[in-house]
Amino acid sequence: MSKSIKDKIENLRDEIRRHERLYYVEARPEISDKQFDGLIKELESLEKNNPDLITLDSPTQRVGGEPLEGFETVKHRIPMMSMDNTYTSEELIAFDERVKKNLKVSKVNYFVEQKIDGVSMSLIYEKGKFKQAITRGDGVEGDDVTENVRTVKSLPLRLSGRGGKLPSYLEIRGEVYISKSDFEALNEKREKRGEDVFQNPRNACAGSLKLLDPKLVAERKLSIFIYGFAYAEGFGIKTQTEFVKQAETWGFPTAKPHCSVKSIEEALQAIRDFESERHDLPYEIDGMVVKVDSFGDHDVLGATSKSPRWLIAYKYPAELAETTLEDIQIQVGRTGVLTPVANLKPVRLAGTTVSRASLHNQDEIERLDVRIKDRVLVQKCGEIIPKVMQVMKDARKGTLKKFKFPTQCPECGSEIVQDEGQVALRCPNSMGCPAQIKGQLKLFASRDAMDIEGLGTSLSGQLVDEKIVKAPSDLYSLKLDKLTDLERMGQKSAENLLAGIEASKTRELPRLIYALGIPGVGQRAGEVLASYFKTLEKLSLATEEELAEIHEIGPIVSGAIVKFFKNPATKKVLEEFKRAGIQFDRLPETTRESVFTGKNCIITGTLEKYSRSDAERLIKSLGGKIQSSVSRNTDYLIAGDNPGSKLKKAKSLKITVLNESEFLRMAESA
Repeated sequence: MSKSIKDKIENLRDEIRRHERLYYVEARPEISDKQFDGLIKELESLEKNNPDLITLDSPTQRVGGEPLEGFETVKHRIPMMSMDNTYTSEELIAFDERVKKNLKVSKVNYFVEQKIDGVSMSLIYEKGKFKQAITRGDGVEGDDVTENVRTVKSLPLRLSGRGGKLPSYLEIRGEVYISKSDFEALNEKREKRGEDVFQNPRNACAGSLKLLDPKLVAERKLSIFIYGFAYAEGFGIKTQTEFVKQAETWGFPTAKPHCSVKSIEEALQAIRDFESERHDLPYEIDGMVVKVDSFGDHDVLGATSKSPRWLIAYKYPAELAETTLEDIQIQVGRTGVLTPVANLKPVRLAGTTVSRASLHNQDEIERLDVRIKDRVLVQKCGEIIPKVMQVMKDARKGTLKKFKFPTQCPECGSEIVQDEGQVALRCPNSMGCPAQIKGQLKLFASRDAMDIEGLGTSLSGQLVDEKIVKAPSDLYSLKLDKLTDLERMGQKSAENLLAGIEASKTRELPRLIYALGIPGVGQRAGEVLASYFKTLEKLSLATEEELAEIHEIGPIVSGAIVKFFKNPATKKVLEEFKRAGIQFDRLPETTRESVFTGKNCIITGTLEKYSRSDAERLIKSLGGKIQSSVSRNTDYLIAGDNPGSKLKKAKSLKITVLNESEFLRMAESA
């Protein structure tokens, strides 16, 4: 075997590791997702032809190996203890007094960091290479979940040596978690498949780590933050502040902001300052951790039988609100799944007014024993989804009837079905149920799909209710006189709508694939499939085996894609699309290098010359990334008219703000 092949493989791995760090840890990618996938495919090809060169720390090994038979129990070298909690400033000050008394000092330096609401993990590295991951378990012993944690892309499989000498043996502590957006996407997929949804991101993370198939874990998109030092051979670290800086140099992600402070009063101020910001984080926390900074002081302070005496967790109080459940309505979604929704007496919660909350499914209603007119406690799970947490049964007045799920679809009258092994009840009438057709139209016409200007929710409803449109393909045979006959539809509006429908025929392939509404296929999957197959015809003929080999497309989605295209109704719709002149092979423009390459951008307010979706696509075409909320990682905020609170926050964080003219000048210069 030539040395050049071995060197090429190792150089390619180093390049991929660098881009993984830039993307997952530093949030400043230098290349597009497509270019990154190209590097992975090149490495996979080289390793396939040279299997003796495959190593466990190769980036290709993140996808997950064969299913495990079970988890081995492993004893921790350093016990993983729990931490004491407090909810008041008085208890935090009392903690400080105990620390100073035991250390016999008048002043103590502390380190303040976020308390991530995830699953604690002990991580072991030997000679800079990831070796083992062990859950907390009972603190003395935990489960070996190495293969599952290997799939976490933000975790380095090999440490960066740019910080100098690496320890021969390193044991650190981290928190595995799932972000809010990935949690929402996961629950959405489970709901579509009729599976039980997770109650919160932490449960989703814990459930994922218990899976015996690492390939399924890889699909859950878990992340990790490093927070603690346990042991190192051949390496001296004296403080938590020093450890965090060193961990970042090695390539580990840490939760920011964190800070070193010189007193408990400064620690309290940092906790108060961060309380309002926590709602804007892309992940869930339930408080802040205050640690004595000096590791030497840790040894002096020691621990109780359960917890170290040198740290304490200050927990933010859970935000709950009590209100009345006025009614329960059944919604029929785009895929036919019936979802019960609680209509609530409006109540303020976590900064917003909540008037509706999902009850998920029939089993959840029975578990809660919730009834119309009950007093209930509502919480925003993961700061995202309003959920009925508890029924105040002591406040129940009189005898309230139990809620009964309908046996027929409330929209079309079809008999409800329950697929074998599924929790969700479903209307099977996908081509005739008005609610499902409206959902299909809403997705099809949305900005990130076919972007049909003028076709909003109200007009879609009219077209379906009047039986003018029975499927998205019917849009392309609409006539002006039919539209002008509709209530509140004038000549000009009708002409604009027809122009929007005509313009949609040239939308790029990723958007068309997403617009079809294939179960489990979102925007990102649409981009991946378009990049791989190049045309819709080729995708429609793909086998499950071929699809399952594609990076980011798992076996469940592969099966859903094949089933979708085998459906005679789908084939008919595609034939109608083709006759209408929709392009099945238009690919996006190649991403161009520019001042926006690798930059995190947010658009707020109304732009004059671009719709928001068009401006976002322009930024992506110039190598930029779109964020949903302002954070310290944001590079540019593009502000149009009426920008709202995002502008104020961007200014407070000293983020570069561009008006529309400045943004267009920078874009045009590329």
